Amino acid sequence: MTLLKHDCGSCHGLTMKGGLGPPLLPDTLTGKDDQELARIILDGVPGKPMPPWRFELQPEEARWLVDRLREGLK
Repeated sequence: MTLLKHDCGSCHGLTMKGGLGPPLLPDTLTGKDDQELARIILDGVPGKPMPPWRFELQPEEARWLVDRLREGLK
């Protein structure tokens, strides 16, 4: 959870309501594919400020993060 709150939160807002990056709330993720979200976490988004995290995370960890985002931070 520290990664979500601090690393992701530095761009997406500490409450994931958005900032430099878009909001990452359960309702804003509705309809988005889990595998695609994990790929974005791992590989980043070229031309956008979303960096790749593959150097730090394994695919199963990226999927875990997606699951936590879908639940919402408490």
